[in-house]
Amino acid sequence: MIKSIDGAVFSRMMLSAAAEIDLNKQKVNELNVFPVPDGDTGTNMSMTLNAASTELRRAENVTLTKAADMTASALLRGARGNSGVILSLLFRGFSKALKGKLEADGRDFAAALTAGVEAAYKAVMKPTEGTILTVARVAGEEAAASAIADPAELWKLVLSAGQRALDNTPNQLPVLKKAGVVDAGGQGLMIIFEGMQQVFEGGEPIRAEEAAQNKAKLDSSAAGKGVYTDDLMKVEDIKNGYCTQFLVHKNEGASSAKLRAFCESNGDSVVVVEDDEVINCHVHTADPGKILTHAIQYGYLTNFKIENMHEQFLARQKQGKGLEKQKAAEQAPSVNEFTYAAVDPEQAYGFVAVAAGEGLKSVFTDLGVNAVVSGGQTMNPSTEDIVSAVQSVPAKTVFVLPNNKNIIMAAEQAQKIADRRIVVLPTRTIPQGITAMLNFDPEAEVDANTIAMMQAADKVSTGLVTFAARDSEFDGKKIKKGEVMALENGKIVNTGSDLTKITYRLARSIAKSKKDAQFITLISGCDVSEEEAEHTADLIRSKVGGDVEVTCISGGQPVYYYMLGVE
Repeated sequence: MIKSIDGAVFSRMMLSAAAEIDLNKQKVNELNVFPVPDGDTGTNMSMTLNAASTELRRAENVTLTKAADMTASALLRGARGNSGVILSLLFRGFSKALKGKLEADGRDFAAALTAGVEAAYKAVMKPTEGTILTVARVAGEEAAASAIADPAELWKLVLSAGQRALDNTPNQLPVLKKAGVVDAGGQGLMIIFEGMQQVFEGGEPIRAEEAAQNKAKLDSSAAGKGVYTDDLMKVEDIKNGYCTQFLVHKNEGASSAKLRAFCESNGDSVVVVEDDEVINCHVHTADPGKILTHAIQYGYLTNFKIENMHEQFLARQKQGKGLEKQKAAEQAPSVNEFTYAAVDPEQAYGFVAVAAGEGLKSVFTDLGVNAVVSGGQTMNPSTEDIVSAVQSVPAKTVFVLPNNKNIIMAAEQAQKIADRRIVVLPTRTIPQGITAMLNFDPEAEVDANTIAMMQAADKVSTGLVTFAARDSEFDGKKIKKGEVMALENGKIVNTGSDLTKITYRLARSIAKSKKDAQFITLISGCDVSEEEAEHTADLIRSKVGGDVEVTCISGGQPVYYYMLGVE
């Protein structure tokens, strides 16, 4: 039994945690129902932990301080989704609390967990209880109050307290109780803690076969059978509909406290942090202009990011076989492993796009994209993945098209560490990315291209056709497991059993809502045959009218039967 934690023990704990979450990631994927969508997937959490385990395997004879610092740094670089970011904050608190220590006992580790929780809570203004934060907080509070010196005994208490907090999450969030699940991020955290416990008890990292035997230790009785049932919320619930983020380069007398107070009085989800030179402000507000007008008095503003969260509201129920194909794609040997600094910048412009499916990869390649990074709904590429792809492109300026709102932030982080200029075009869907590429002008300047490409992308309306993985309810309408669902710009507009009929009705609806619609691009998924896709395209042509040009593309994407871009 381990009585103290040094660098070697801490490293083994993180390796064991990474193995455990990797083996149980699908269970967490199946719980992801709140909020809309929050990135609390097991896949994202697993890939975040793997970033740390990769670094730790390379290290030899590291001190406790060094191991904790390496973990925090790697998690920050490799964080994927909201749950990944929260994990990086928790372990950054660990690194600060353990700094300068050669060994730690249970009391030190309780203090480290408390510091991690404090770091995470500080980063989230008005945090929602019933989430991963709650599970971590309750576990940390009971650990700190216990004053247990033995690390193994301390961690048993952490697991017990955390499990109770996890079991209580449906009582704190009605949407979880309605869906019959516990919080996904909280469950993922408990799986990670369980992996760490194996080292406390046995002294060695949990291995794959051991994890498979032990995964029943965690209570999964509350696990749902479906995933991404974000339709349990209504778009009307989003009162402050613009996610607004920017930097203030401080002038003399700038006050982050005053800026925070103004944001809190004009929005929610406020996060305001500063260093000696800048203030980073994040707020959800109904009036971004009002926030920016106030903020400019404190200094000049840069790094703007304003997203319409009503547009982001997307019910993402997935069909089981689509998820299986996504999982298989994730486990397959990557075709997007790029070598750092593979080539020197020689040409003026280059492009990196994120997409899933060989067909979509070919589409973007044909449009002039140099590197396509694989990414899907349950797997978001990290900042490091994007940087590696960028540096494989022989260009002085590289445009990055995330094609998914959950990947935009990772792409923006790449701007800070790549060895060449990166311009992130905040495309939120595949059709937007395709349209952006079609509007690139090789003779134009960077700024002119940026404006023109995004103006074109913003005019695209996106339709998605997928499958309901479980019974649910949306806007008072019951949706049965097995039904085909049509989504127009993130909102469920139709359900039924006939895939073809649902698809052409969706296309007709979007075309009618855009009175000046001229083009419809139909992108078929991996579950649709070429003949089926062409038949559907012909029906769309007949139903929409001769003035609208319809193009059919084989995308090969998992999860979605069809993607539609209307412009």
